[in-house]
Amino acid sequence: MKEDILQQGQKLSNEEIREAARVILNIKNEIKKVIAGQEEVIDSLICALLCNGHVLVEGVPGIAKTLLIKSLAQVTGCSFKRIQFTVDLLPSDILGLTTYNPESGFEIVKGPIFANFVIADEINRSPPKTQSALIEAMQERQVTIGNTTFLLPSPFFVMANQNPIESEGVYNLPEAQIDRFIFKVLMGYPKKDEELRIMEENATLKNFEDFHLNSATSAQEILYLQQMVHRVYLDQKIKEYILNLVNLTRSKDFEYGNYIELGSSPRASIYLFISSKALALIKGRNYVIPKDVKEVAPLVLRHRLILSYKARADGITSDKIIESLLRTARVP
Repeated sequence: MKEDILQQGQKLSNEEIREAARVILNIKNEIKKVIAGQEEVIDSLICALLCNGHVLVEGVPGIAKTLLIKSLAQVTGCSFKRIQFTVDLLPSDILGLTTYNPESGFEIVKGPIFANFVIADEINRSPPKTQSALIEAMQERQVTIGNTTFLLPSPFFVMANQNPIESEGVYNLPEAQIDRFIFKVLMGYPKKDEELRIMEENATLKNFEDFHLNSATSAQEILYLQQMVHRVYLDQKIKEYILNLVNLTRSKDFEYGNYIELGSSPRASIYLFISSKALALIKGRNYVIPKDVKEVAPLVLRHRLILSYKARADGITSDKIIESLLRTARVP
């Protein structure tokens, strides 16, 4: 594989790899001023950002989902806006609208979607029409207000969160909309020693500014890192491994195959391809290894498997099925 890498036309230099590692490490160190633990979740968010994708974070209330996302936005040195999704939120509250000013005539008032980082807080609390407005902006990276179309800023990164325990006053995201997120990240409880630090230095008794987060990068640097991801080498055999993994979700030829109602679409292959490259860059390599694909597989696939009623009845989760997929699929 290393010989093939040397034949790669636009191989990343060691200096470029070191510079990327420096920026990523600075981002992590700044976030750690606010967030105790959750290193895997932080890596997942950075990985998605480098892929130029969007992330859905799910976890019970009170585990700092919004704080983590806000911290990442702050340390990037980019503009960010937070949208609190409620049942009465309208699409125009997100996108913007046309208003009439008696002195100057009709004017465009842009909504909070016009920012580099958009925090969609409790996205499942808004009705489907409002959710669709956000999802369309995520996909097209442009917004039409009246008769005028506006491009959204670059980079553009939506970090939505939802909690999975409430059933009243929430609207489940349709599968087609969830599929627009490159990752679905599950955020769990902190460890005991981490919770001790949270208890002593909690954000409830402090202003966010009291953490003194510094900008660890810039919008231009993020765009450059995103370009670097595309230059990470991925061997033909690993491409075949990705295809084997995704195609296996559409078959019944493994332990939990009968629990899948509908397998993953080609979007899963695309996102495994690009996210394994991003993870390799985060780990300081200019080439992908099979372990990179295995690490991003749960993030990419868990919300792209439509499970049967029998799976829910038997308590079989997407993550359990993915574990079986990874045991079954082999690198050619």
